[in-house]
Order: sequence, then structure tokens, then C-alpha cells
Amino acid sequence: MPEDLERAKGVAARHAVEHHVRPGLRLALGTGSTAAQAVRAIAERFPDGKFDCVASSRATEELARELRIPVRPLRGDDRFDLMLDGADEVSPALDMTKGGGGALFREKLLAHLSGSVVIMVDPSKLVGALGERASIPVEVVPFGRSILERELAAEGYRVRLRVGPDGRPFITDNENEVLDLSPREPIHDPAAAAEAIRRHTGVVETGIFAGLASLVVVGFPDGRIEERRPPVARRT
Repeated sequence: MPEDLERAKGVAARHAVEHHVRPGLRLALGTGSTAAQAVRAIAERFPDGKFDCVASSRATEELARELRIPVRPLRGDDRFDLMLDGADEVSPALDMTKGGGGALFREKLLAHLSGSVVIMVDPSKLVGALGERASIPVEVVPFGRSILERELAAEGYRVRLRVGPDGRPFITDNENEVLDLSPREPIHDPAAAAEAIRRHTGVVETGIFAGLASLVVVGFPDGRIEERRPPVARRT
């Protein structure tokens, strides 16, 4: 990753923590390189802070514990004050493509349980429409994966099975697999596209996050910050 984009992610993460996190909050922690920077910023800014945290992946959970941020399993009555996470793409309406780290199901569940969802990105993640630069991750049950590959390809997607460094299928923390979908053209109705994909039996969740971001913090390599809010408050 270019050094300037990594710097921009750090700028966004530190700003989000400085301006939106305070001790005592119930926090949902996302997954990925920018979310990891936010976890480090929390540990640095609040070394003795008392938080009630749930992580969206084993990787984030391990990092938080290394930094002495308490994390616990999800409970049936959980609600969170704030979720901090990154994104692979952000549209002008603040719809998102997420799941590059493979944690899309847990990230979406925690987002729905959070009163505020703050997304931190560098400017390369800003797009005119979803699908312009990133594929759409879809978490699927392994037993039905070959059927889903055929069905989704018939709908016009270029379908690629995600593989790990060992060349074997990438396995999520939920013991599922991930199909990365490339649409024929950018997606202009993300909610409808997500619903159409979810209708296929064997799909666990899609990486289209429509109407879930409360705020997007864009960090720039020179230290500048932009805060973007959705044109209308909506959660789907």
C-alpha cells in the first residue's frame, strides 16, 4: 500500500477516535487496516479507558487484547453506542462496499446494533457508484458454493472464489467461504442489488452496506479531514 494512503488512514482513524470516542462507551470494533489503526488510537488516547467492546473478527479481538482493550463475546441483548470501521468503497450517498477482510457478516450485524456507525477511509475509497473499484464480497455456505457461483454468474456477475495465501478457499470466522462479485456496470441501487443477491439460498450476507453509515471520516495524507454525512438519515 502506498505510504501516503496509509498515512491518510491513520489521519482518519485518529480523528474519529479523538472526536467521537469517550470512556464508558459500548463500542463495536470493525475489521481491516483502518479499523486496526482506530484500535491502536483508542489504546494510545485512553490507556486507562473503560470500554465495553465487541470485535467483528478474531483478528481485531486479538489486537485489542494485545493493547489491553477489553473485548467480550456478543450477547443477545447487545446494543452499541458507536461502531468504528473502514470500507472498501464509499458512494456519494455513503453506501459502502465492505468485506475485503472477510468479516462482512459480523460487521453488518454489529452495524445494525449500533446507534452510530463511523466509517474511516482514505480518499482512494471514494467512488461515484459501488462496484467501480472493488468487488462485492458475498459470504456463502461452502456446501452450496458451486451452485451459487453458477447462479450469480447467470445474473451477469464475474464470480471469483476468494483464496488464502495457501491457495485454498479463504474461510471466514464463521467457517464459510467468500465469493467476490464484479458487476458488469457500477451499482446504482445498492439496496436492491443486495436484496437480489441475498435471495439465493446459501448466501449468508453481502458486502453491500446500504444506509448504515452515520458519518464517513475521510483522511488525507497532508493531515486534512473531511466529515461526510448521508443526505438523509436512513438505516436499512
